[in-house]
Amino acid sequence: MSANGSDLRIVALLCAAEVLSMTGFSTYPALLEPLREAWGLSGTEAGFIGGVFFGGYMIAVPLLSGLTDRIDARRVYAGACLLSALGTAGFGLLAQDVWSAGLCQALAGAGLAGTYMPGLKALTDRVEGPLQSRFIAFYTSSFGIGASASLLAGGWLAGHLGWEWTFILCGAGPLAAAVLALRGLRPAAAHPLPQAKGPLIDLRLLTSSRATLGYVLGYAAHSWELFGLRAWMVAFIAFAYTQSPEGTPLWAPATAAAAINLLGIPASIFGNEVAGRIGRRRAIAGVMGASAALAGLAGFLGPLAAGLALALVALHFVFVMADSAALTAGLVAAAPPGKRGATLAVYSFFGFGGGFLGPLAFGWVFDLAGGGRLAWGLAYASLGAACACGPLTYWLTARKDGT
Repeated sequence: MSANGSDLRIVALLCAAEVLSMTGFSTYPALLEPLREAWGLSGTEAGFIGGVFFGGYMIAVPLLSGLTDRIDARRVYAGACLLSALGTAGFGLLAQDVWSAGLCQALAGAGLAGTYMPGLKALTDRVEGPLQSRFIAFYTSSFGIGASASLLAGGWLAGHLGWEWTFILCGAGPLAAAVLALRGLRPAAAHPLPQAKGPLIDLRLLTSSRATLGYVLGYAAHSWELFGLRAWMVAFIAFAYTQSPEGTPLWAPATAAAAINLLGIPASIFGNEVAGRIGRRRAIAGVMGASAALAGLAGFLGPLAAGLALALVALHFVFVMADSAALTAGLVAAAPPGKRGATLAVYSFFGFGGGFLGPLAFGWVFDLAGGGRLAWGLAYASLGAACACGPLTYWLTARKDGT
């Protein structure tokens, strides 16, 4: 089955726009350790700044994603890019402590709420058919490219210009994404949007569909682990370097983390292909179980040697990402007719709620355990414990047809 040129152009455009819209996404994780030292932050405070980005996402997504059942997702996308630009640039201009930094992060996160899932809605409104699941995997994988590019940009710019200008310049990417979406996508006039009624976030979707509930709870566990890992990855690699008898590797921590994030792209696409062949329930449960185990191994064994740390973090990240596209594609397939945007809103609300709690819980465990080598191991294990809840909830709520 081959795709036509128009479909491929739309998918490529939305993937490129998503990468541009995320230039500020990983700026704080890239600079977490120097900012923690400069501002005298505890692990909990540093985790809060990392997590509140997703708190802003969680608050905004019911409105912005739910609106895509009422108006063209293209318009929501462009407006949200402005929020991302304001939050990211505002961090460089205004942030000086936990609360001012957290406010800017929350604003940038609210912007992401209007680009990631609304971008997916823009894609599925314009590209349908048997290849839609594969295109969804391509789109969700572009999130990983955006995260990696943001890490690279953040680490490189900070080394040359300082953290303030790094945030300011990274705020330009979402503006370019807005222009690309507005000029590159035609209005969705060929597929009139249904006149959706009811609340923008409809929790009744969870009680009316066991399949939807399973994907939502699985995504919450996935996001807790994923965003906790992303928020603290650079800092953990930097710590592992200081503990390693091998000396400092050639790659800076932010560069190494960016390369590891890129592994999530083939992992997500391949995981979705495997899930389509053996059944989503079986694939997702197996991947989450392996990911939970690897989290503890990475945290406890990684500091023994720099090379071991990079290998374990990379392997862990591959398994973290292997269920990402499968979860999202399954949710889209299970969404009731005319409620796809509202279903994605519920999915994102719970998922990025987990994304808020993951970095915060990691920092809290890190502080509670004293901030040393053992603390890193226990903090990583906390991510694995959250992920381990995913297979259980998904199995309890999955439909009998195995999807």
